[in-house]
Amino acid sequence: MITWLAVAVGSALGGMARYGVGLAVGRAVGNAFPWGTLLINVLGSFVIGFYSALTAPSGPMPGSATARVFVMVGICGGFTTFSSFSLQTADLLAAGELVAAASYIVSSVALCVAGTFLGYWLATRIGMTLG
Repeated sequence: MITWLAVAVGSALGGMARYGVGLAVGRAVGNAFPWGTLLINVLGSFVIGFYSALTAPSGPMPGSATARVFVMVGICGGFTTFSSFSLQTADLLAAGELVAAASYIVSSVALCVAGTFLGYWLATRIGMTLG
């Protein structure tokens, strides 16, 4: 039961953070291109990569299964926005914005994978300094 509660609370926190970041980025740079969603997905990818490596059973700071679920499934799951990414891509395509849609797809995938690897790399370096 505690695991389900960890997922629920983490998801709520991640969703609120997603909403806040999306609003802030939209206000700062406008909504012509989904910069907020892109930033959210890159940040979430970084966090999941970092936390996964840092708290793995063999990582520098092993974490409990509940803490890992809270962050990686709850917070990251509530924060990242693949469904929003998909809808915004479909909207760009429906509007005939083929170059913007393609740019969004390529940049989202490349930057999110890079964010995950960067987080993983950073966490393993922290482990080297702690161990």
